[in-house]
Amino acid sequence: MPPPTAVAHTDAVDRPTGRRRIGVVEDHESVVMGLTLMLADQDDLELAVTAQTVPELLATGLTLDLAILDLRLGDGSSPTGNVELLRAAGIDTLVFTGAENPYMVRLAARAGVLGVVRKSEARAVVVEAIRAAAYGEQVVTTDWAAAIDGDPKLLDVGLSPRQREVLALYASGEKTARVAHLTGLAPQTVTDYLGRIRAKYAEAGRPSPTKTDLYKRAVEDGLLPMPQNPWDQ
Repeated sequence: MPPPTAVAHTDAVDRPTGRRRIGVVEDHESVVMGLTLMLADQDDLELAVTAQTVPELLATGLTLDLAILDLRLGDGSSPTGNVELLRAAGIDTLVFTGAENPYMVRLAARAGVLGVVRKSEARAVVVEAIRAAAYGEQVVTTDWAAAIDGDPKLLDVGLSPRQREVLALYASGEKTARVAHLTGLAPQTVTDYLGRIRAKYAEAGRPSPTKTDLYKRAVEDGLLPMPQNPWDQ
């Protein structure tokens, strides 16, 4: 039997005392049940709450040390957006995934998760990964390392928050006038923003002359959810 995936952590004596409170964001009941059983006999880990979306988890108002996050959720949210919401709330994130979509894993890694663990790993590996992440330690696996390496073709174009908002709305299918209405900007300002966005992508070697191209860029950069494959339903 091959050894379990390595997880980097400090010795337990170096960790602070007290139970670590964990939230799970997962919309598959069987996975939630499995995690609940895995953590039930861990004296230092408490599964405090489960939710099907990140906003639902945050709405509980609970103080958590870690969120265990599935990458593909039923609300169509992106890994980048979910990790950013959790980080803004002061909650570290460990990705728990089938790793069937390397790009989504990469998006989460770029957003600053503590690690990526496959759902197919042995129980002992999963539990120790959760424990390490709950104490704020990096969880080192081959999936996480590969994701951190990233894709050299997807250079960060440095969009501002406002530009990201405009791009997400426009690329999702909204017309310029509608984007202006939703953002409170003048239509000409929206047009100017789109011109600057296209220029930044062109400079990064990711030209986006058409609206379809901008949609692809928005998906690549986690501003819009990955399109669902009907065969995955």
